[in-house]
Amino acid sequence: MIKASLTALLVVPDTNTTMTREIAAHWPELREVIRVGIPRPPRPIVADDLPQYRAATLAAVRPFKVRRPDIVLYGCTTAGFLAGPAGDRDMCDALADALAAPAVTTAHAMVEALRHAKIRRPAVVTPYLQASNDGLMRFLKSYGIEVAVLNSLLFTTVEQYNDAQEQAVWDIAVPTAAHADADGLFVACTQLPTLGILQRLRETSGKPVWGAIEATAWCGQRLLARAGAGSEHAVPRQ
Repeated sequence: MIKASLTALLVVPDTNTTMTREIAAHWPELREVIRVGIPRPPRPIVADDLPQYRAATLAAVRPFKVRRPDIVLYGCTTAGFLAGPAGDRDMCDALADALAAPAVTTAHAMVEALRHAKIRRPAVVTPYLQASNDGLMRFLKSYGIEVAVLNSLLFTTVEQYNDAQEQAVWDIAVPTAAHADADGLFVACTQLPTLGILQRLRETSGKPVWGAIEATAWCGQRLLARAGAGSEHAVPRQ
């Protein structure tokens, strides 16, 4: 049976101030977005943080099983790709088991979106430091996706993430997308605001463009549509 409205459990770092607003805009069928903020270090997440972050995540979401969400959206891109493909899948499965609902991770949604758009050599924009950028490129390479160019805002503090503006994303994304070897653009990180610039980036670059939040919504829509639990929203014009 197709549901007319849906409830999503949105799992993000507790400092994330962007994804709740933008996921609702990308997915109008969501009646309710229940945000669960996960405690995080007061700095960019690194690989050594993952065991504690995973434990904190699962502990934080378990009480929400009684809310019976239709879908779980795991919006920490960094924790997903730093865990690697197997670790990301394991986290997705653990969330699905804990909430008795299908789950999507932003890291996997990134791969699915790039594949859907037939982007084999993406240009990538991130806010990450080099170690995380390297982890992101390794993650994509494990799926056969070679990054043509990656440019980063190189944020070092949580405050810089929180203060990020669309204009700053636009200013770095336009020249990045123009790279001659890139056949598309992906703007990573669910804290970077992109809602108002994605379509303009498509028009300016003439290439397919995805954002992390948009990809998460789209992947969740596809998952529920396949299960017959929700209508699949229009795929972004690429």
